[in-house]
Amino acid sequence: MTTQYLREALDLARKGQGRVSPNPAVGAVVVRGDHVVGRGFHTWSGIKHAEILALEEAGDAARGATVYVTLEPCSHEGRTGPCAGALVDAGVARVVTITQDPNPQVAGKGLEHLRAAGVEVTVDSSLVAEAEDLNRPFFHFMRTGLPLVTLKSALTLDGKIAAPEDNSGWITSERARAHVQQVRHLHDAILTGINTVISDDCLLTDRSGLERSRPLLRIVLDSLLRLPLDSRMVQSCQGDVLVVCSSVAPAWRRQALEKHGVEVIAADGPGGRPDLHAVARELAERKYLSLMIEAGSKVNWAALESGVVDRILFYYAPKILGGIQSLPVAGGIGRRRRIDAIRFHGTRLHSIPPDEFVVEAWLEKD
Repeated sequence: MTTQYLREALDLARKGQGRVSPNPAVGAVVVRGDHVVGRGFHTWSGIKHAEILALEEAGDAARGATVYVTLEPCSHEGRTGPCAGALVDAGVARVVTITQDPNPQVAGKGLEHLRAAGVEVTVDSSLVAEAEDLNRPFFHFMRTGLPLVTLKSALTLDGKIAAPEDNSGWITSERARAHVQQVRHLHDAILTGINTVISDDCLLTDRSGLERSRPLLRIVLDSLLRLPLDSRMVQSCQGDVLVVCSSVAPAWRRQALEKHGVEVIAADGPGGRPDLHAVARELAERKYLSLMIEAGSKVNWAALESGVVDRILFYYAPKILGGIQSLPVAGGIGRRRRIDAIRFHGTRLHSIPPDEFVVEAWLEKD
């Protein structure tokens, strides 16, 4: 029965995805005998953690019960009190968790607190892969101090993302694009290049319609601050647009954008282009745990070549453009020798019926 209750806790935790950052998505189930007497999952707006909500629903039935939780109960004071202490106060007899919390502020301390108070503690790692996948940005951030960076692109079967002339219409289907919105919803920030903004006049918003813990931060790499003031990006800005320029960008352009509520920062990188690693560090300081890149051929290559990318999500449509002038998914100079190709691992295919699919893979890093 342990696995059954842990799966139910994972299902509850998934309800918080996109609604918890910078916190992890957590689910908790309180079981007394053979009956579930309390359930809870965390959302940022709800403030209370999953364990607290589950205990409140259980009431007096929590005394002597077993609590199944997807992540180690916290032991530190944050926006709420420590959950480990609340479990002890509620008189639970046993706590079963899937994984320890990678947060250095917790990292086993919650389990130690429970054991010291006489609560039986079990770490059941049978579902650890699912638990970590559920909170991949959180685990990555706690282990590296940097946001998880995903490069997403829509491309034809021959790896093209744009035709040399007319690019009206879409490469992928409406169903695939709806899937992309779900993926955007799970990210804290999204990044593109100025050429994409100028050519497409894109918004880069989360159009999933789902609740978020905070607005999706829209980032534009724009060395010389060419972002048009009448663009949809600027006109829709509500403190959620960040432009990254070089130090030689005209001051008057910066002032004009800032008057429209756009934040501008300088981060000089190779070749006069903004430094993507500096962008990642800036996001980390602001506790943005995940970044999605949706850009053109040049930015895609710069991101891959720099090593800032952790994962790719390539949406393939059953089409071929062909020709040497159609833009590839990653342009730039590229690698000159086959042996020097950028390599990936952990490849997974996700089907989008009837004829499309997504390739997910992780960049090999030293």
